[in-house]
Amino acid sequence: MATKSLTLQPGNSKMPLLGFGTWKVSKETTADVVYKAIQAGYRLFDCACDYGNEAQVGKGIKMAIADGLVTREELFITSKLWNTYHHKEHVPLAFNRSLADLGLDYIDLYLIHFPISLKFVPFEERYPPEWGNNEQDPVPIHETWAAMEDLVRSGKTKNIGVCNFSAVLLMDLLSYAKIKPAVLHIEVHPYLNNGQLIKFARSQGLQITGFSNFGPASYIELGNSDAKLAVPLFEEERLSKIADQHKKTVAQVILRWLVQNEVAVIPKSTDTIHLTQNADIFNFELSSAELETINGMNIPLRLNNPADFANIPIYA
Repeated sequence: MATKSLTLQPGNSKMPLLGFGTWKVSKETTADVVYKAIQAGYRLFDCACDYGNEAQVGKGIKMAIADGLVTREELFITSKLWNTYHHKEHVPLAFNRSLADLGLDYIDLYLIHFPISLKFVPFEERYPPEWGNNEQDPVPIHETWAAMEDLVRSGKTKNIGVCNFSAVLLMDLLSYAKIKPAVLHIEVHPYLNNGQLIKFARSQGLQITGFSNFGPASYIELGNSDAKLAVPLFEEERLSKIADQHKKTVAQVILRWLVQNEVAVIPKSTDTIHLTQNADIFNFELSSAELETINGMNIPLRLNNPADFANIPIYA
C-alpha cells in the first residue's frame, strides 16, 4: 500500500495521512483488530486514555512486532491527556499510565483531549475516569501546556498538540508556547469541513488530523439527536454519484477528499473488508469539481460537542 505522510513541526516527525481510530473498539476485540489493521497497512494508531483500551492496543502492536509485520519505528502512535489530569503534577502521571498501558518506550504524539479541566480522579478510584460527574476544576491552559512541553524534553513523546481547540484558543496557546503544538485534532467530515479553522492552524505551522470522518454514522448509535438532522453520508446522493464514477465506496471518497486536502484520517472498522477498503484510497484522485461538491455540503453539523453530553459549551 502506498504510504503518504505529513511533516510535523518543530521536530520533523512524519505522521501518516492514513490512520486507524480506536474509539469505541471493545477491549475484547482491540488487540486482534489492531493486528489486522497493521496487516492491512495502517501505521498511525489514534488512541486515548478515555477509550479504555490502550492496554489492548499495546498487545496488538506487540503481537505484530513479534510476528515481523512492522517495527516500532514504522508506527506512529497517538494518545491523549484526559480532562481530569490538567494540573501540572497530573500530566506526567496520566502520560506514564498511557505509556505503560501501550507497552511503549515513547509516544509519537500526545494531545490535550479537550480544552476542559475537570476535578482530578485518582487511578485507583476510576480509570479511565470518563466524563463522570463533570465537576470543573479550572486550570490555565498555559500550566497544562508547560507540563506537556516537559514530556517532549524528557524524550518520552516526540510531539505534542491539541484537540478540539478553537482558533482563539490556538492564538492564546501560541502566544506563550515554547514548544509549539504540532497537530490540531478536530472533527472533520463533509457536513463540518472546518475550513476556516484548518486554514488558520496551517498558517501557524500545525498539521491537521480529522476525526469522525463519516459524520453521523458514529453518533446515531450513541443517541445523538443532531446526528439525525442530515441524510447519513453513506446515503448522500452526491457522494454516491462520485463514488460510482470512481468505482469506489462512499467511505473511500470521503477519506480521499480529506487526504487530498492533506488532512490525516483515522477511520475505524472492525470489519476486515471495510478495514481494507478504507486503506485503499491512494490510487485515485478527485477532480477539483468533485472536491468543491463535497466542500459545498458543509452545513455545518457538529456532532462531538461537550455541550450536549457534559453540559460544557466550549463552542458557544
